[in-house]
Amino acid sequence: MFRDSTLPGRPTPLPDIPERHVVLDTSLHGPWPEGTEVMTVAMGCFWGAERIFWQLPGVVSTAAGYQGGTTPNPTYREVCTGRTGHTESVLVAYDPTRTDPERLLKAFWENHDPTTADRQGNDIGTQYRSAIYWTTPEQERAARATAAAFGEVLARAGHGPIVTEMRPAEEAGPFYYAEEAHQQYLHKNPGGYCNHGPNGYTCPVGLVPQDELPAQTSIAPPD
Repeated sequence: MFRDSTLPGRPTPLPDIPERHVVLDTSLHGPWPEGTEVMTVAMGCFWGAERIFWQLPGVVSTAAGYQGGTTPNPTYREVCTGRTGHTESVLVAYDPTRTDPERLLKAFWENHDPTTADRQGNDIGTQYRSAIYWTTPEQERAARATAAAFGEVLARAGHGPIVTEMRPAEEAGPFYYAEEAHQQYLHKNPGGYCNHGPNGYTCPVGLVPQDELPAQTSIAPPD
C-alpha cells in the first residue's frame, strides 16, 4: 500500500461508541481492575473473533476495532477499501491471575487459518490478515512460542508456514474502536455471519482442551 493512497481518517474517535460491554457488563475502554493486561489479535472478521474471546475464563472485556495501519479513527467502510493498513482487530483485556497469554493464544491459533495472507475463507483483503499485537514481554514470549509450536503441527499435516503478523502494539499503532454496530455483533445478531470455528488442529501450548472452545456458527455473509 502506497502511503499517498492512504485515507486521511479523522482526528477524533468515531461517534456513539458505547461505554459498556453488552455481554460482560464491563467497561469497553477501561480503566479496568488493577493488574488487567491487554493484547490485540486479528484473525479475519472481528465479529466471530470477538465472540471467541469474550467467552473465555479470565477475560475482563473485549472490543472490536482497527489496528496495525496508519489511518486515524477509520470507519468500517474505509478499512474495507484496503487503504488504511488496518486489520479488523479484537482488543482482549484479561485478568492474568485467572488466565494467561498462552491460553488466549491457543484459542487464537485453533480458530482461524494463520497460513493465508490477507484472507480468511471467502473474506479477502489486507484487513483480514492474521496478527498479534502484544503489550508485555510475557505476551511476546507466548506469541513466539505458540506460533512455533502450532507451526510444527501444521507442517506435519502438510500445511504451509504461519504468516501471522507479530509485533508490539506500540509499533502497530493505536487501537481504534469500531462503530457501535460492530461491538459484540454476534450477541446482538445471533444469526449473523461468522466464519470462525475450530480448524481441526490443537496448539500444544496452554491448558484449554479443544472441546472447551466456544462453538461458532458458519453462516453465509450478508449481500
